[in-house]
Order: sequence, then structure tokens, then C-alpha cells
Amino acid sequence: MSSQPFSALPFLPISTGLIENLWMEDAGYGDLTTRSLGIQDHPAHITFTARDDQIASGVEEAAALLKQLGASIDYAIPSGSRALSGTLLLEAKASAGQLHLGWKSAQSLMEWSAGIATMTHKMVTLAKKISPMAVVGCTRKAPPLTRPLAVKAVLAGGGVMHRINLSETLLVFAEHLTFMNFDIGKAIGRLKQTAPERKITVEVETIEQALTVAQFSPDILQLEKFTPQQLHHLHERLEFFDHIPSLAAAGGINPENIADYIEAGADIIVTSAPYYAKPCDVQVKLEAA
Repeated sequence: MSSQPFSALPFLPISTGLIENLWMEDAGYGDLTTRSLGIQDHPAHITFTARDDQIASGVEEAAALLKQLGASIDYAIPSGSRALSGTLLLEAKASAGQLHLGWKSAQSLMEWSAGIATMTHKMVTLAKKISPMAVVGCTRKAPPLTRPLAVKAVLAGGGVMHRINLSETLLVFAEHLTFMNFDIGKAIGRLKQTAPERKITVEVETIEQALTVAQFSPDILQLEKFTPQQLHHLHERLEFFDHIPSLAAAGGINPENIADYIEAGADIIVTSAPYYAKPCDVQVKLEAA
């Protein structure tokens, strides 16, 4: 096991409200079993261990959840770390009642987050084997109300966010152009004037549409559901342009086909696949201290 994170994560503040909502969902009315057995005040110790190889994520949030319930944290591996099977992820002490309130929420949080981080890491590794400059960006289509945790998991896996929300990027869809008589030149010109510090991305659905849009010098062409063959053909035709936009392949890209898109000439992979990854397996032992 390496304790060094796979990627250096930026400081991401943990929302106390988010953490409270996580444990309240499962334990807002207490633990009937622990209380009825009369064991809630017994000193206890809990460990969370990777049962399969994974990229750890959500560990700091899991630790914060246990701390909100009164636990003291003895160890927490940094999110983004490679964790082989058997690696200790998190260790804490508290009363049996406190730990029983939080252990399942903490475990589920780490398993789900690590699933996203691990698939992201796999896709990044596959892409960079072919092109070291390739970028794997995840969309904003994380399950509702999970975006802060999903963003952290993507970063932990070495990916980037394609878009975190609508306010940070310029991405022109046909749905925007319908209000501008589909005048792409006018749309790009206006964006260069009104948001000159931002890169301009335009979604296209066909090679001919991509070539038309490229004449107006956008920064990025987002190729919606292009096949690798179509992407390669477009890449060849754009070589004759004075300004060649970056090519972002989007739509149905996953670990099984990402290499084909990178080989075809994609600079950026836009994907939602990590959000549907199988959660990793985290083993929990809760024992008397």
C-alpha cells in the first residue's frame, strides 16, 4: 500500500450540514437495537478496511460524520490514496451507541465514493497510456444532492470536472441556438465579447456541423455520440484549419471503449460512467474497546 495520494487534492471544505444529513437519514431517531440491549455506553473501537483494491475517497467525510457523533479519530488515510486489499482506511473510538449510529453511513459513504474514484482512476490510466496529455472529465450528472462528494471522488481518482455547474463554463447547445436562429457565428462572437476570459465549447452532432462550427474558432468541439471512426475522420479534416479546436468526445464512453476514442484523436473524454460504478468493498469491525 502507498499512503501517498494518487493525486494532490485541493482543499475541499466539509459541509457540516451535509454530514449531519448523512447520519440523520439513518440514525435520526437513534438505534433501537443498541438502546434496547442496554449496551450504548460500553467503550468501543471501529476500523474500516479495504476489502478490495481501490482508490480511497470520502474518508475525511466519514471521519467527520463519526466525529459529529462524538467519536475520536485515531487514523484516516487521505482520499486519493491507493489502498490495496487489507489497507486500513479509518479507525475511531467512542461509545458503542455513538459508533452504531454512524458506522453504516460512514461505510456506505466510503464504498460509494471509492467506486467513483476507482473507476475514474482506471479510465485516466487507460487514456494516459495512449496520450499522456489526455484529460478525463466527468459531467455534472452525478446523482441528485451528491455532487460535493462526487466531485471529490472524481478528483481523488485523477480526473477533472467537465462542468461542476452551469455558472462556471460556456457550453453552447442547439437548445441555446434555437433562440438565435441557429447563427453559430453570432453566438460565438457574442460569447467572446461578453465572457472573454472563458473558453467556448460548442456541442456538435455530425462531422459537417463540426466543420461549420470550427470556422468560427471555438476553443472546444464537444462531439456528441460520435463513433471513434467519425472522430478520427473529423480529426483528419481539421488539420487544414488555421485554428484547430480541442476535441472532446462525449456520450457512452466507459473503460471498455475509452482507448478507442483516445487513439482516434480525442483530447478530452467527457463521461458520466464513474457515477454508475460498482461501490468498492469496505470491511467494518466494531468491537469492545
